[in-house]
Amino acid sequence: MGQTISEKIFSSHIKREVTAGDILFAPLDLMMSNDASFPLVLEALQKIRGYTIKEARKLVLILDHYCPSPSREVSRIHEDIKAFAHQFGCTLYAEGEGVCHQLIPEKGHVRPGHLVIGSDSHTTTYGALNAFATGVGSTDMALAIHYGLLWFKVPLSIRIELNGNLPKGVYAKDISLHFIAKVTSRGANYHAIEFSGDALGKLSMEGRLTICNMVMETGAKAGIMPADEVCRAWLKGKGVTDVLPVTPDNDASYSREYTFDISSLEPQVAIPHQVDNVHPISEVKGKKIAMAFLGTCTNGRLEDLAVAAQILKGKRIHSGVVLVIAPASRDVMLEACNRGYIQALVESGGMLNAPGCGPCVGALGGVPADGVNVISTANRNFIGRMGNVKASIYLASPATLAASCLTGEITDPREFL
Repeated sequence: MGQTISEKIFSSHIKREVTAGDILFAPLDLMMSNDASFPLVLEALQKIRGYTIKEARKLVLILDHYCPSPSREVSRIHEDIKAFAHQFGCTLYAEGEGVCHQLIPEKGHVRPGHLVIGSDSHTTTYGALNAFATGVGSTDMALAIHYGLLWFKVPLSIRIELNGNLPKGVYAKDISLHFIAKVTSRGANYHAIEFSGDALGKLSMEGRLTICNMVMETGAKAGIMPADEVCRAWLKGKGVTDVLPVTPDNDASYSREYTFDISSLEPQVAIPHQVDNVHPISEVKGKKIAMAFLGTCTNGRLEDLAVAAQILKGKRIHSGVVLVIAPASRDVMLEACNRGYIQALVESGGMLNAPGCGPCVGALGGVPADGVNVISTANRNFIGRMGNVKASIYLASPATLAASCLTGEITDPREFL
């Protein structure tokens, strides 16, 4: 029996062939933690007598959830993380550099075949680069930092084939919401999802990062894309040239397989309060909104700001809508400024936050009021996700968000494209 991509990556790391269900200890290529999770990681690490960092060059710490700091306590946490990074010589991205799941691929930390962990569930994002990347708990992260390896149960794999051409007004976020509805929020628990199909060649790397970010909402352990020409060209632009693609064998075994033809897909919206409660725009349009959030590790990239700016340029958002914008990184923000996207978004009535996670997790920079309907490009719409249990969150693409900002209600973006 042939191997899946996940089985091949684990096999290469422990130098023997493995299959789904095997439990093993494997060395890691990269470990990531941020200011929301590292305090608990450090607490667990300090319980290990004589703790150290096995390989400091493999640990990346990022300040992104609470930036700029909203309190003295958070400022203290930031200083503690900076001191730790300085003491042990690990990589640090400080306040304002951006969201962890944008920075890790943007800065060239991941390449095909890598085994990556992060103390954040959406670490699955990096699978867009043909790597196995997954989120872990604080204790597991602490042990991995100390020992340089971690235990895994090799997951079963699900194959999702995406075929067809992207219709007008449909983006990677719409594809993600569509397959999440079909797989369901628990349908891929402890599985890796491997993507294939001719539609992938028509998706940018930014779109692929969005899709792999969203696989977590099916319960998946990882989401993995092929290292095709699009991927290799993108990596080359980041200075990564030693690329060895990992491909599944023709006779690899999958627990389930799905095939989606996206050619007739319409824009999708996840309605409160579950990510898999997804409906086509035709069934949701007209719902009043009072707040919009454009950003996050899912859709705060340059491509996302561009499509929103295209729709909003030269127009004013509805007087009853508050639009908050948070670019995914400093580099994204600077390039968006150079291209006029930020100017268009702000002139339309939007407010610009520092690059970071803030509103997505209700940390700062945009907590909705009671009873408010929010349209967001984030990855989750659970009760209280944005800091108020009495608000309702609708998830959509940047295009759907921008169109909705103009009308004050959920709107089909194809009307403005």
